[in-house]
Amino acid sequence: MDAELVLDGNALAGVFSELFLQELTVAQGTCGACGLTGPLAETRVYAYAPGAVVRCPGCGDVLLTIVKEEGRYWLGFDRLRCLEIRGDAR
Repeated sequence: MDAELVLDGNALAGVFSELFLQELTVAQGTCGACGLTGPLAETRVYAYAPGAVVRCPGCGDVLLTIVKEEGRYWLGFDRLRCLEIRGDAR
């Protein structure tokens, strides 16, 4: 790959600032295990742990884990194959 075409992660600042202003519960997620696609609002969330475990309503596989501690967040995209976020979802 041409060195001129490679940027560091700072190139993501603009898209991340747009992305995390959106209403993400309406984002369409696709399960990497069974292929079911639907809004995150229809997933099954188990929030009584050190974080939230988000499971597919079709097969029960873990799609996503979210842990928050002391102002920091960890996101784990376990079986979430794709997440479609519409820019006009606000």
